[in-house]
Amino acid sequence: MRYLAFRLVQLVPTLFGVLVVTFVLLYVAPGDPVQAMVGERADAETIARLRAELHLDDPVPLQFVHYVGGVVRGDLGTSYITRRPILGDLIERFPATLRLAGAAMLFAVLAGVSIGIWSAWHPGGWADRLTALGAYLGISFPVYWVGLLLILVFAVNLRWFPPSGYGGIIYLVLPALTLGMRSVAFLSRMTRAAMQEVLQSDFVRTARAKGLGEIAIVLGHGFRNALLPVLTVLGLDFGSYLTGSILTETIFSWPGVGRYVLTAIEKRDLPAVQGSILFLSLVFVLVNLAADVLYATADPRVEYD
Repeated sequence: MRYLAFRLVQLVPTLFGVLVVTFVLLYVAPGDPVQAMVGERADAETIARLRAELHLDDPVPLQFVHYVGGVVRGDLGTSYITRRPILGDLIERFPATLRLAGAAMLFAVLAGVSIGIWSAWHPGGWADRLTALGAYLGISFPVYWVGLLLILVFAVNLRWFPPSGYGGIIYLVLPALTLGMRSVAFLSRMTRAAMQEVLQSDFVRTARAKGLGEIAIVLGHGFRNALLPVLTVLGLDFGSYLTGSILTETIFSWPGVGRYVLTAIEKRDLPAVQGSILFLSLVFVLVNLAADVLYATADPRVEYD
């Protein structure tokens, strides 16, 4: 609990930095922010009203105070596209993103860790060479290319899955495979390297000398001690799934936060972009905090300053 409290305190400067960046974003956009939102055909009255709503006529420090005050109250502003509170839009779409990220992570863990354990257990074999080639290809191929390829093969030609949309598990398969493909490659190589190092340790040789079964050695001794780097990758990947699935959600018309962010960027809905960045940053920080706590729980020998 002491470590958790310490890490929560450390989140404060991080989140404050995110607040500053998202606030500055309003001024980084070329031209007048209100003109960028409403276009050149908007009348002067509308522009004046929006400037007053955004406090753009106030001094910059006072604008920042208004912005931070709104965020603290849970008010991320109102979207100019949906005409609804941005926080409500994000909360409404986040379950779809969480569902997609969870499915992609489940696929990545089952496939990547299994392949990594098998490759470390039988190094140099045909399966190890084949999975190494698959891992390099999985890391090299961009997400949008993998997504389009899966749609072409499994939706257009074979007609096994729908090409896009949102609904039951059948709609989840192709997006989850697309999003989790890179993690399968990373996890398999990370697990293989960590397992190979552990399996050459003295305590593993001692376990073999005592006649312990090979499966118990590999899974009970090897994988358990090789778990820490795998947990690190899992935490980073799951955070990126929740915050960086824009391409996947767009390709498959998945109604999640990533698609909402892309629409906001296309429509130059700056309050929605600001609120989305802040929301996703908070999610990423909390996921990494959970990964750190899990890391310390998995190995009590780990100490933090």
